[in-house]
Amino acid sequence: MGSMFETLRNAFRIKDLRKKLGFTVLIMLIYRLGTAIPVPGISVEAFTDFFNRLGQYGNFMQTITGVTLTGQTVRAVPLFVLGIQPYINASIIMQLLTFAIPSLQSMSEEGEAGQKKIQKITRFVTIGLALLMSVAYWYSTKSAVASILPPALNALVIISSFTAGSTFIMWLGEQINDRGIGNGISIIIFTGIISGFPNNIVTVYYSFMKWSQKSIILAILGVILVLLVFVAIITLVVYIQSAERRVPVQYAKKVIGRKMYGGQSTYLPIKVNQSGVLPVIFAVSVLMMPSTIVSLFGFNGKVAQFFLNFSNNPLYYIIYALLIFAFTFFYSSISFNPEEIASRWQKDGGFIPGIRPGRSTATFIRNTSHRLLWFEAVFLIFIVLFPSLLSLITGSSQNIWLGGTSILIVVGVAMDIITQLESQLMMRHYKGFLD
Repeated sequence: MGSMFETLRNAFRIKDLRKKLGFTVLIMLIYRLGTAIPVPGISVEAFTDFFNRLGQYGNFMQTITGVTLTGQTVRAVPLFVLGIQPYINASIIMQLLTFAIPSLQSMSEEGEAGQKKIQKITRFVTIGLALLMSVAYWYSTKSAVASILPPALNALVIISSFTAGSTFIMWLGEQINDRGIGNGISIIIFTGIISGFPNNIVTVYYSFMKWSQKSIILAILGVILVLLVFVAIITLVVYIQSAERRVPVQYAKKVIGRKMYGGQSTYLPIKVNQSGVLPVIFAVSVLMMPSTIVSLFGFNGKVAQFFLNFSNNPLYYIIYALLIFAFTFFYSSISFNPEEIASRWQKDGGFIPGIRPGRSTATFIRNTSHRLLWFEAVFLIFIVLFPSLLSLITGSSQNIWLGGTSILIVVGVAMDIITQLESQLMMRHYKGFLD
């Protein structure tokens, strides 16, 4: 701990690094302020009821935005209630389209200029999705609006406010990328998650109070047990996030003129958790699509009730696990190309000892990656579903504060910030976090 505080002290001695840290904290405070600015003309009771009908997807939205929609705690729907979800969906769509549309794929290979073009398209897709979600949310709650304005003007205010709020969040994230520390969008999500920790601790406490028949001692012991489990899961996530399989690579010696090049040994790092939290986000989006459609358009009947209550069905968790498995392998297939790596090595004279260059090398890398993907999928399923099991045991809500998705995001963002601080300090010859 002493060395960590020493490192922080050294970091704050660097003027530009101190400015970046201060700017990042300022953006986080602005984001939290936006979650307290109300949108006029909409009933919080109607909007809360709508989110309750969304089930797990509504809980996921509230978790990443840090906004708790209950009539007892807020009197109006916040401006940033959509959070960063439109940008997340837009980024996912663009990643899929980049590998499906040749023009976008060639654009992504143009370097920094191509990435700027894709980022510009992502912004427009984000605004479109935010507008679509805003219209859908207004339509689902229009029967219980709270405004003296004419209906058409009231609808314009609500839809514009939601869309502007989500667009402004996207802009805040880009400002962190340019002038702060860490990935801007991840920092925004990180802020929303950690802001809900105090309320969730209270929720867990009252859940244990109910479970232990109002015994304060047992409830406190229950909260302590949850905290210990929380620390243990964070430790596991940190270990897995840092773990990697290092494939040794040897480069052949080349004589060009009177100089000899190559001959060095290196390795290809293949991370155990290659996909991060994206398979979980993909799985949540697909799994909750039926209940979202039912809630948006107000469908009734047995089929509609089945989808609305699907999160309480054991089949929900089975499908959830299968989707995480599928998306783990799918995301790896579009983001990791063993053939390209093997071809580049063959051109540069690189090879894996004991493996023939070319197709055999690509097969070896692919098989190694697939073995790690099986472990990664099991790991993600455990991290995501264990809190749900704990919620069922304690009688707490599904939005328990150590939700697996939240842990993966918080730990990933924290490690990214530490890594960036470390690199900045090492450039200035300071001893850093990772020593």
